[in-house]
Amino acid sequence: MDPLDFTGRAVVVTGGTRGIGAAIAHAFRAAGADVLVCGRSPSDVPGFMRADVRDPEQAAALIGAAVDRFGRLDVLVNNAGGSPQVPAGEASPRLHAKVIELNLIAPLHVSQAAYPVMRDQPEGGSILMVGSVSGTRPSPGTAAYGAAKAGLHHLATTLAVEWAPLVRVNSLIVGPLDPRLAAGVVPLGRPAVPGDVAGACLLLCSPLAGYVSGAALAVHGGGEWPAYLAEFRGAAYPPQK
Repeated sequence: MDPLDFTGRAVVVTGGTRGIGAAIAHAFRAAGADVLVCGRSPSDVPGFMRADVRDPEQAAALIGAAVDRFGRLDVLVNNAGGSPQVPAGEASPRLHAKVIELNLIAPLHVSQAAYPVMRDQPEGGSILMVGSVSGTRPSPGTAAYGAAKAGLHHLATTLAVEWAPLVRVNSLIVGPLDPRLAAGVVPLGRPAVPGDVAGACLLLCSPLAGYVSGAALAVHGGGEWPAYLAEFRGAAYPPQK
């Protein structure tokens, strides 16, 4: 039996209409899963439902729709998030509140709605928080975003304890997707691409990770070269001829 075969499984991906979310949804569909995605703007992507998961009622409606359509819920990927680049000293209180609401409070809303469904299934379920390296190191220009992602990682560890043993909760620490940040910065020599994140999601939600809960899996190509080792970067990434 293929441990990465999700046939008969039901998956919800928030923010699943573009970028990382779309890649995650596509990967689960390709693995045989029934997938429901949501976003705040209308979309013609397969299995779409319009929902603003910052609103707890809409978050609950999203989970209810998945159960109505598929009869179960096996995987929730809390992917919706993001932030504009604004220095902390210039950002308005409203912006900071909205960023934290989207990146931390909304995943909690959706997870709370998903938990009783998964808890009452014999097979339980798996919840993933799509985090960021911004939550593990300074995040200049996106201070509230980095703080929210740090909170998201902590939230995953707490829910993993509270909701065990039937519901596993993990998070991903996703590295930069900006190609400009790859050369000489990321040890693997390239930025992350959406498919890298999608593959990690399949792994963590599969039986291969059946004993993994409360973990934060780094999907960042080895991280970033320390500034004090700048001289070694030249040796690692010699000029191309």
